[in-house]
Amino acid sequence: MAAGQEQAGAELPEREAMDFDVVVVGAGPAGLSLAIRLKQLDDALSIVVLEKGSEVGAHILSGAVIDPIGLDRLIPDWRDDPDGFAKTPVTDDVFLYLTEKATVRLPGFGMPKILSNHGNYVVSLGDVTRWLGARAEALGVEIYPGFAANEVLYDDAGAVIGVATGDMGIEKNGEPGPNFTRGMELRGRYTIFAEGARGQLSKQLIQKFALHEGRDPQKYGLGLKELWQVAPEKHRPGLVQHSFGWPLDNRTGGGSFLYHYGDNLVAIGFVVHLNYENPFLSPFDEFQRFKQHKAVRPTLEGGKRLSYGARAITEGGFQSVPKLAFPGGALVGCAAGFVNVPRIKGSHNAVLTGILAAEHLAEALKAGRSHDELASYEAAWRNSPVGADLKPVRNVKPLWSRFGTRLGVVLGGLDMWTNQFGFSLFGTLSHGKPDYAATKPGKDYAKIPYPRPDGVISFDKLSSVFLSSTNHEEGQPAHLVVKDLALQKSSEHDVYAGLSQRYCPAGVYEWLEDGDEPRYQINAQNCVHCKTCDIKDPNQNIVWVAPEGGGGPNYSGM
Repeated sequence: MAAGQEQAGAELPEREAMDFDVVVVGAGPAGLSLAIRLKQLDDALSIVVLEKGSEVGAHILSGAVIDPIGLDRLIPDWRDDPDGFAKTPVTDDVFLYLTEKATVRLPGFGMPKILSNHGNYVVSLGDVTRWLGARAEALGVEIYPGFAANEVLYDDAGAVIGVATGDMGIEKNGEPGPNFTRGMELRGRYTIFAEGARGQLSKQLIQKFALHEGRDPQKYGLGLKELWQVAPEKHRPGLVQHSFGWPLDNRTGGGSFLYHYGDNLVAIGFVVHLNYENPFLSPFDEFQRFKQHKAVRPTLEGGKRLSYGARAITEGGFQSVPKLAFPGGALVGCAAGFVNVPRIKGSHNAVLTGILAAEHLAEALKAGRSHDELASYEAAWRNSPVGADLKPVRNVKPLWSRFGTRLGVVLGGLDMWTNQFGFSLFGTLSHGKPDYAATKPGKDYAKIPYPRPDGVISFDKLSSVFLSSTNHEEGQPAHLVVKDLALQKSSEHDVYAGLSQRYCPAGVYEWLEDGDEPRYQINAQNCVHCKTCDIKDPNQNIVWVAPEGGGGPNYSGM
C-alpha cells in the first residue's frame, strides 16, 4: 500500500494506482513545457499532467505580454501556426506615472533596456496554455483535467513517489456521499510540481524539506484583471501601457497594465503588492477607482466588459526562490517564484524552468535513476537565462518596499541601469518580513471611503465573479479552512478590522454584524482560487486547499 492510503480510513476501498515515468502537477506553461521537452528528448517516456481546472487553461490568468525566449527554445516555429496565438506583436510601449488628476509619461530612452517590450507579443495566456496542451497531447502526453492533486505520496525513506487526487462525492460532514468515488494514485519515478503561485502541495513540500532555508521569504502581489471589448476607433493593436502611482498611496506598492490586442480586445489589470499595511485597503476597489482615471476611462467608455479574474503573483524573485529539488521531485515555474516584477512577466521563465528541469530529468531517467534529488537542476538555474533575467532586478522590490513608490522606483531604476554593466550599488537586498506580518492594526487607520460602482466602468464584486464563470459543487467540504475561529474573531476582526472581507477580490469572506457577536461567513462558492487569504491573513489562520477537481473559475480569453 502506498503512503497516504492509511489516513483515508480502513473502511474505504484502496485507491487505484497508475505508474508513469514522470507525474506533473499543473497544466500551466511550466508543466506543459516540461512535458513537451521530455517527449522531445525521449518519446518513449510515459508522462501524465494533472490539472485541477475543468480544462487546460480554465484557471490561467495573466496580463499577458510574453517574452518569446522560452517558446523559441521549445517550439521554434510557434509563430507559423495559423491556428496559434501569435497575432499581436508589441508596437508601442508606454510607461506612466499617475496622480489623481495628472498623467506623466516617462521617456522611453530613460528606461533600462530590460524593461523594453519590443519583440514581445500581447496574448491571452489561457490561449497559449491551451495551445501548449494540444502540442503536448500530440506528442503522447496524457493530460487529466478536472483532477486536483491534494496529497503527496512518500516512500518509507521519505522520498516523493507521486500524488493522489482527491476523493469525489464527499459530503460537507466529511463522510462519503451516494456519489462517492475514490481518488487515484499517480506514481512516478519523479514528480514535478507546477502548481503556480502558492500551490497547496508545493507549500507543504517547501516546509517538509526546508527548501526555504537560507532564502528570503516569498513575496506576493494580487493581480486583478478584466477583459474588455472596446469601440474599434479606440483600439490600438500592440499598445502596451504600464503605470504606477494613483490610486495607491506612496507606501503601497503596485501598478497597472493596459494591453490592446485581438478583435478590439483590451486586457486591463491592476496589481497590489500584498505587503501593504492598511487593513482598510481593498485591492478590488482600488482597481475600480483606477479605471476612472483620465488615462484609462476614455478607452473603456462605450465598450463591454467580457471577463474578470484575480490571482496571486510571486514577487520575491532572485533571493526568494526556494531550493528547487528534493528526493523524488522538483518545483518549476511560479510554484517556485520566477516572476520578474518590474517587467511584469513570469511566463517566459515558467517555460524556461520547465525546459531546464526536463533536460536534467531526461539525464536522470536515462541513467536509470528514480526518487532521488535532481541536484543538477537546482545547481543550474542561476547560471541559466532565468537567473540572468532575475538577478539584475533583484533589488527593485526591496527598494520599493523600503522607500515607497516615488523614491523606490527611482532607486530601483538606477540599480537596473548599473546591473546592465554587471554591478549593483546595493549588492543584494533582503525583503525582510513576510507579507502577512506587514499588516498593521485597524486603530492606526481610518476607513477608506470607496465610491459606489457606476455599473459602466466600475463594478461590484459579485457581478465580477459572475463573469469569471466560477462554480463549485454544492455540499462538498469547505476548501477554505479557518484553523481557529476564535482567533479569527479576536485578531483578524477585533485587531485588524476584518480585513479578509476587503483583501478577498471575490466576496468570499464577510463579517456580519448581526446581534451581539459578529458572525464570520465564508461564501466558498465565490472563490476564484487567487490564494490571497492563504497569504495575507495576519495569523496564517486560513488555509486554502483544493476543492473537487473542476471547481473554481472557468476563464475564457484570460
